[in-house]
Amino acid sequence: MTEDEKTEPTEETGAATDTAADSTAAQAQTEAKADAEAPETETPEIETPETETATEQKDGQDAEAAPSVEDRLAETNDQLLRALAELENTRRRADRDRAEALKYGAASFARDMLGVADNLQRALNAVAELDQDTLPDAAKSLLEGVAATERDLIASMGRHKVIPVSPMGEKFDANIHEAMFEAPGTGQPAGTIIEVIETGYMMDERLLRPAKVGIAKDE
Repeated sequence: MTEDEKTEPTEETGAATDTAADSTAAQAQTEAKADAEAPETETPEIETPETETATEQKDGQDAEAAPSVEDRLAETNDQLLRALAELENTRRRADRDRAEALKYGAASFARDMLGVADNLQRALNAVAELDQDTLPDAAKSLLEGVAATERDLIASMGRHKVIPVSPMGEKFDANIHEAMFEAPGTGQPAGTIIEVIETGYMMDERLLRPAKVGIAKDE
């Protein structure tokens, strides 16, 4: 082989070299294009929690929510005053109930005895229409005993503040009287009691039984 053949490259060798160079350049352009098109990724910033500030805020809220000693003392004092007031009201109610029991405890018994007083009064009213002089001595003694019994009964009820209500000639009062009839032409003002049919009774300030009466009516 001559020296010219050694130094001059063949056409095949030059073509291969050019192809390799072109391939390398194309790959470099592709990588550069990919890098240019790829989105830029930002590194997120990590925020450090403010632990000390949050703790201070929580402590402040707890301090505001918790009642102070003065508030608790005022609340306890208010509860104590309410309890004392309720206790006083209970004591007063008990005293009032006890007083009413002492005053009106015998009301039921007194109301039952009113029938006895009515019968004694009816007997005496019936005998009062008879001629006393014509009655035998035994009958007179019996009537005297009946009258004494009525007086003792009325006196006994009076000691317990049970008093009769016989409102003859008084003005009619619906609170303590019961009208049984109205009579016109009596010459009395309207509403005047002209007859007592049944005696009423009061026990202190409480009505045991209203008086049954007849009243005058306007003509």
